[in-house]
Amino acid sequence: MTAVDSALRATRTTCPYCGVGCGVLATPDDRGGAAISGDPEHPANFGRLCSKGSALGETLGLEDRLLYPMIRCSKGTMERVAWSDALDHVAHRFAHIIKRDGPGAVAFYLSGQLLTEDYYVANKLMKGFIGSANVDTNSRLCMASSVAGHRRVFGSDTVPGCYEDIDEADLIVLVGSNAAWCHPLLYQRMILARERRGARLVAIDVRGTATTETADLALTIQPGMDGVLFSALLVRLAETGQINQSFVENHTEGYDETLARARAIAPDLAVAARKCGLEEQVLSEFLDLWCATERVVTLYSQGVNQSWQGTDKVTAILNCHLAAGRIGRPGMGPFSLTGQPNAMGGREVGGLANQLAAHMGFSPAEVDRVGRFWRASRMATREGLKAVDLFEAVGRSEVKALWIMGTNPAVSLPQADDVRTALRNLDLLVISDNVRSNDTIAVGAHVLLPATAWGEKDGTVTNSERCISRQRPFLAPAAEARPDWWAMAQVARRLGFGEAFAHDGPAAIFREHAALSAFENDGSRDFDIGALAQLSDAGYEALAPVQWPLASGANEASARLFADGRFFTASGRARLTAITPPSLARTPSAESPLLLNTGRIRDQWHTMTRTGLSPRLGSHLPEPFVEVNPQDAKTYGLVHGELAEIRTAHGRAILRVKATTAQEPGRLFAPIHWSDETAAGARIGALIHAITDPASGQPDAKSMPASIAATSFARQGLILSRTRLRPAGDGIYAWRAIEGGYVAGVATNVPAEKLFAGLCAACPDAERMHYHDPARGTFRAAFIAEHRLVAVIFLGLDDRETAYASVAEMWKANQLDEPMRRRVLAGKSASSDVDMSPTVCACFGVTSRAIESAIGDGASSTLEIGARLKAGTNCGSCLPELRKFLASRNDVAA
Repeated sequence: MTAVDSALRATRTTCPYCGVGCGVLATPDDRGGAAISGDPEHPANFGRLCSKGSALGETLGLEDRLLYPMIRCSKGTMERVAWSDALDHVAHRFAHIIKRDGPGAVAFYLSGQLLTEDYYVANKLMKGFIGSANVDTNSRLCMASSVAGHRRVFGSDTVPGCYEDIDEADLIVLVGSNAAWCHPLLYQRMILARERRGARLVAIDVRGTATTETADLALTIQPGMDGVLFSALLVRLAETGQINQSFVENHTEGYDETLARARAIAPDLAVAARKCGLEEQVLSEFLDLWCATERVVTLYSQGVNQSWQGTDKVTAILNCHLAAGRIGRPGMGPFSLTGQPNAMGGREVGGLANQLAAHMGFSPAEVDRVGRFWRASRMATREGLKAVDLFEAVGRSEVKALWIMGTNPAVSLPQADDVRTALRNLDLLVISDNVRSNDTIAVGAHVLLPATAWGEKDGTVTNSERCISRQRPFLAPAAEARPDWWAMAQVARRLGFGEAFAHDGPAAIFREHAALSAFENDGSRDFDIGALAQLSDAGYEALAPVQWPLASGANEASARLFADGRFFTASGRARLTAITPPSLARTPSAESPLLLNTGRIRDQWHTMTRTGLSPRLGSHLPEPFVEVNPQDAKTYGLVHGELAEIRTAHGRAILRVKATTAQEPGRLFAPIHWSDETAAGARIGALIHAITDPASGQPDAKSMPASIAATSFARQGLILSRTRLRPAGDGIYAWRAIEGGYVAGVATNVPAEKLFAGLCAACPDAERMHYHDPARGTFRAAFIAEHRLVAVIFLGLDDRETAYASVAEMWKANQLDEPMRRRVLAGKSASSDVDMSPTVCACFGVTSRAIESAIGDGASSTLEIGARLKAGTNCGSCLPELRKFLASRNDVAA
C-alpha cells in the first residue's frame, strides 16, 4: 500500500477501464503516484474495484510517457519542438491538404478512452467547420452493432435500463459476455441477486468461461447462431401465449413479419437445437425459463456485437423483450454492456462517423439543426467513413491526413498488417497520446502531441447505464502534456475558427454539449441533459453522478426509458424487425479447419499500454496463449505448455498452447492484448479479416477460419531488464512488468552468443558475467552497473519459474554483496520462501502457491480462503479459480 500524507485529500474520479464506470478515490502521494480505493458513494460500484482498478496506482509513472511535442525532421528522427510550432505545423498541413484535396481527405480516429469534452470538440471541428464526417472511434470495434440495433428498433441509441434492474431481476441472461472477467463489479451484483433473491443466472457463449462456470445454466452454442436462439425464443413466446398482445398492438410495429421470419429460421425445437449445437432439452429449458420469468434482464457484449451479423443479433434480443412487453419496468429489459469507459459519451456527441452530436443523424433537418446551433461554417451533410473503411481509404491514398487520439489501431484493427502499410501512405499522421511508443507510433508518426493521462484528465464520462460521472484530476499534467480538447481547439483557431472554439475549460464545453442536447428537442430525442446547460464552473466541479435524460426543468433523471411505451421512431412505436438467417461470414476449409475467436483476459486492457505497467496484473496470465480443446491438441500434435503457430489468410502468430475443455472441438481462442511492444509474433489483430456488419460497420472478430500446428525453437529461456528490450533475430518473447523492470519469456533459434552480444550493446557500460555450457545447451549471463543487476539472461531452462525465483532477491537488491554476485548465475534461489508462482487474486497479489498452502492447512471454502488471504473478497473475479483449486484438492483427497 502506498504511503500517503494524511494532509492530502482524496479526489473523487472515475475508473478509466470498462463501461461499468466505477467511482474511484485517489489520494496523491508526494512522489507522483496515488493510493487508490473504490468510492463508496458511487452508484456503479459502491466502493468496490476490480483487479485492474485496484492496480491503477501502479500505472502512473512517467517512464514511458510522451512528455513533449515532437515532429519528424528531414533525417527521419523525432525532434522535440514547442507546442506552438507543433500546432502551427498541424494546422498548416491540414489546411494545405483540405485546399488541395477537399475535406474528405482528412480524418480523426478517436478512442473510448477520451473524455466527452474531447469527443465533442473533435466532432464539432471536423463535422461543423472542416466539413467532413470522417470522425470515427475504436468504439466501432466494440459497440457499434448495439448502436445500430437500438436505432433500428427504438429509433434512438437508447439503453433503456439501469444497474438496479440487475438487483431486481429474477432471471439474468448473459449473451456473449464473460462478465466475470470483463465487467466483474456488475457480475458480483448478479451473484448477489442470486444469493439474496434467488435470481437465476444463464450464460450463453461459444466457449467455457469464468462466467459460464458459475452460471445456473450454461448454453455453449455454435458460433454465429445467437440469432437462431432468440428466433426460437420469439417462437416459443408466441406458442405459449407469452406475447404481450396489448403492448405489441399499442406500442410496436412489424410483429407479424418478424415472427414469420423467426419461424422460418427456427421452425421447431429440433431444428433450432441442431443449428445452435445444443441438446433439445437444454434449449427447451432455457426457452421455458425465459418465457415463464417476467423480470428478466438480457445483457450482451462483444460476443454479440463483434459479428458481421451483430446488428441482427442485437435486434433478435430486442424483438423478444418487446414482444413480451418486458422493457422499461424494474428488473427487466435488454442491456448492452459497453467495453470502454466513455463509449457511451462518445455516442452522445457524435463520435461515430454516421452520427451527429446529441444522438442526431444526417437527415437534412438534423444537419440544419446542428449547423444552426454551432453556427457552423461548413457543415458536413453526409455520413463519413467508418473505422475499417477509413483505414482502407488511407491505404488507397484517398485520406491523406489522419489525427489519431488515444488508441493503437496498428494492433487493434482487423488485418492489422494492412493497417500498418496504409498508415505509411499518409501525407500527415498526427498522434495524440500519453505514451512515448506503441505500435502505431512506431509506424512513423509525423507529429506527436503529449496528451494528459488518467489522473491528469478533467471532464466527464458516461457508463453503460447512461450515468454521467466526473473524471477529475488529482495530479498536475506531466511536463508539457495538454488535454486533447485544448490541442484541437488550438488547431481550430489556427484554421480560422477561433470564435467557435473559445472554450476556457471543460466546463464550458460541457455546457455547450448539454445545451445542444436540449436544442429544439421538446422530448423528440432520447438524449437530453438540458438541465445541466447552465451549470456553473463550481457546479461542474462538484457534479455528482447523474443519469440521462435530464431535461430542462427536471428535478431528477429517468432511471428507465420506454416505461410509457413511447419510442423515438416517426410513429412513436418500436420497430420489431425481421433478421437475416444467421450464418458465418467465412466457413472453415481444408486449409483453415478451425474457427479462431478473440477476446479479453481478466487483468489486461486493450493493448496493455497502461495495464502492462503493473507487476501484479502481469502475473496472472503472463504470456500470449491459444486455448485449444484437448481432442484437437491430440489431432494436431500440440502439447499443453508448448508453442503452436496459428495461421489465417491474413497473418500468423506463435502462442503458448493451453489445452482445455473450455474450448469446443474445432474452435480456438486467443486474447487481443499483446503488441509488438510487449511481445513478438502475438498480434491477433493481424490474423482477423476485415469483414464488417453492413448496418453497423463493426468488424467480425469471433469466428475466423484458421489452422494450427506445433512449432519449436532451438532454445528457450528468460531475460530480465530494467527497460524493455527486443531480442535479436527470429523468435518470440513476451514482456511483463516486475518490480524494478521487466521479464520476458524467450523462445528463439538465435545462437546464445548473438543474444549476449545484443544485450552487451544494450548495456554498454555494465560489468558482464556469463556462463556457457554448449553440451547441455545452457547459457547464463548477468549485467551489473553501479553494484546493481541491470539485465539477466538464462537460456536452456527446464523451469523458467525456478530460474526467475533464483534471481528475484538479487534483482530487488539495491546493491549486490559478494555472496549475491557469486549466486547470480547459479540458477538456484538462496531462499525457499521466494514465491514466483502466478498471481490468482490480482487485487491483493495472492499467488497460486499461497492458495494451495491455505487449502493444505485446512481452508475448505472460498470464504475460508478469503478470511486467510483476502483472495476473492474484493471484485470476486478470481472466485472461479479459487473453486477450481478447491475442487482439485477434493479430487486428490478422494
